[in-house]
Amino acid sequence: MAPTDDPEARRPGTDHWTNKNGVRLFLFEKTAKGEGPKRGTILFVHGSSMASQPTFDLHVPGRPYSSVMDWFNDQGFDTWCVDMEGYGRSDKSRPINFDISNGADDLEAASRYIEEQRGSGPLLVYGISSGALRAAMFAERHPERVKRLALDAFVWTGEGSPTLAERKKKLPDYLARNSRPIDRAFVHSIFTRDHPGTAEEKVVDAFADAILALDSSMPTGTYVDMCSKLPVVNPQGLTMPTMIMRGEYDGIASFEDLAKFFHRLPNAHKQFCVMPGIAHASFQQKNYLMVYHLLHGFFAQPEPVYRGPAD
Repeated sequence: MAPTDDPEARRPGTDHWTNKNGVRLFLFEKTAKGEGPKRGTILFVHGSSMASQPTFDLHVPGRPYSSVMDWFNDQGFDTWCVDMEGYGRSDKSRPINFDISNGADDLEAASRYIEEQRGSGPLLVYGISSGALRAAMFAERHPERVKRLALDAFVWTGEGSPTLAERKKKLPDYLARNSRPIDRAFVHSIFTRDHPGTAEEKVVDAFADAILALDSSMPTGTYVDMCSKLPVVNPQGLTMPTMIMRGEYDGIASFEDLAKFFHRLPNAHKQFCVMPGIAHASFQQKNYLMVYHLLHGFFAQPEPVYRGPAD
């Protein structure tokens, strides 16, 4: 078995940089394995409390394909991720809290760069947690750039969310400053707040190591938005095929909240997946390979040849 065929090996990728009105943004690319035709280009969008590579290109000894980017490369997809402004290796210099709308602007710049460099578009876009809100807002603003949209750990109005109910208790603190400190205990709390036991300790430790190697604090903007400004996305503005992915134990949104959002999506090509045994951070859970397959099924599904009488 060649080193690049090892599902546990750290495979090479390419660093990229682009500018958003003078703000420097970091992007990371991994290309599809093999010489055959490409199946599409995926842009992965991270959440509130971690940069992109710890989320989408994690490596854990003894855990094959901890990098979702590697797994999709082996299925024939090119993959990209981007650090939002204020996170990871992207610019952190502006005195703002880097809210969801600002993240949607980052995705506009990132998608434009990918199109310019690779001619790849429209993109398959996956976002998790506040990254799902960023991805949805970007898709609503630029539907021509999104081929299919997957929203994981998404929240619409916030009604019935135990996670946001707890988070709102700290809203005055988040409003008072542009960043909040994080540490190893905080990263571990992501995996214990909803349903302990859904992730292996070694994975959480590796995730925490990767996050803290890049950041010791995180912007408050997405927390402020999710606690005080929801809804920030109009489902009727998402005209592309869309999948809603909800972990069985995820406390970020109630099933009822997501079902109402799903009902309002205008494109009949839509899916609602409840992921058993999953809490909030799906790619770091024990059932992560199931999540990959669900997402792959949506991104690889053929286009319908018949849509109705209008055809």
